[in-house]
Amino acid sequence: MSSQKGSVAVIGGGVIGLSVAREAARGGWQVIIYDDGRKGPSWVAGGMLAPYSEAWPGEDDLLDLGIESLGIWRDGFIDDLENPVITARGSLTVAVDTADAGELRTMTEWLAGRGHAITETAHARDIEPMLAQNIRRGFTAPDELSVDNRKVLQVLTTECLALGVVWGPPVVHIGDVDADQVVIANGVQAAALADLPVRPVKGEVLRLRRRPGAMPPPVHVIRARVHGRHLYLVPREDGVVVGATQYEHGHDTAPAVAGVRDLLDDACTLLPCLGEYEFAECAAGLRPMTDDNLPMVGRLDDRVITAAGHGRSGFLLAPWTAKTIGTVLDGGESPAAVDPRRFEEAHSVSRASQETR
Repeated sequence: MSSQKGSVAVIGGGVIGLSVAREAARGGWQVIIYDDGRKGPSWVAGGMLAPYSEAWPGEDDLLDLGIESLGIWRDGFIDDLENPVITARGSLTVAVDTADAGELRTMTEWLAGRGHAITETAHARDIEPMLAQNIRRGFTAPDELSVDNRKVLQVLTTECLALGVVWGPPVVHIGDVDADQVVIANGVQAAALADLPVRPVKGEVLRLRRRPGAMPPPVHVIRARVHGRHLYLVPREDGVVVGATQYEHGHDTAPAVAGVRDLLDDACTLLPCLGEYEFAECAAGLRPMTDDNLPMVGRLDDRVITAAGHGRSGFLLAPWTAKTIGTVLDGGESPAAVDPRRFEEAHSVSRASQETR
């Protein structure tokens, strides 16, 4: 590996940090990842690469970024032949009751109006026969994928090591980092490290394991509106990942009974056969959210770059983020929509207001 470009410190060892570190190392930088070694939200995540089925009217920029990043995934962001990480190809989004169907219709009309590749269906059970008998309407997004999040982390870590990336202890102050360039990619902790407007949004995620004699897991990712609550079921070799709740509760990562109960009830409402599965794991992670749901990817100053605030789209946007940070390291710019300085004026006004109270 060439060291002519200098050194890059990447703060954070989740999917964003690892992807950025690999991109920088491939580009000829000397790279060190500073991380506390704990299992964060990347370990908990479902691994959906779903820009269409997670879209919502008004979030045009996020949808466009997601589609572009999905294309990088599909072009071989990770060699799935040598290191199989893809768990499903294509997704099915369905509705349970009349109100859910109305929300689904809003999504489909908006996506179809923008010319995106989705297909409505009134025969959802023909696509996933184990769906509850009352579930019929939905849409498919054949380009979407899901990946085994933990395998992705393992592959990226292995590839970083092969490229000469080294690991260091967690960082408290950016000034303590000895590197030519510093990339902040440590999720919700970015708020304290660089005073960035990123807030934690808690989400519980369950893992259900198929027991002998139980029906097999779905073939597609299934997303649903279940009496107003959002749910996803993501296939794994041995079962499904069920997620995810979403609420703001500080930095608490203890799974709550109410959240777990809702996820189990909704999952079995959607796929009754899951009642025969083993309850294998429950965990909660903190999504790093911004006020406009777009990440902050770009320069803060001549030395410091941020790759934070990806919210629920960390795995989806990891390839695009890595590519963009690579461009920024080489002297280019990030798109205005994700420029981290877009919040500076509002953030400064808010902080000044708090200080005068």
